[in-house]
Amino acid sequence: MATILITAQCEDQAKWEAGFRTHADFFRSAYGITTPIGYGFGEDNYIGTCFETGDVAKFMAAIELPETAEAMEGDGLMQDTVQIFVLDKQLAV
Repeated sequence: MATILITAQCEDQAKWEAGFRTHADFFRSAYGITTPIGYGFGEDNYIGTCFETGDVAKFMAAIELPETAEAMEGDGLMQDTVQIFVLDKQLAV
């Protein structure tokens, strides 16, 4: 499994969360996500999401789908602030 962290800024955190919570079926079908998705909020309406995926290529292809752009827009996500990180390194402590 690979971990993917996505950060972005949204117009309104409550609006974003309400919309994000409606996308479970889309995450299962288009992204292949079968585990819980972690998310949280920062200052200035920043959000962070954490996905576990067995297929990074499928996940990255799904990010480019028009349906993803539509969902982001509908949720009030500022698409020009989206940053995607594939967490492929670890520090043992």
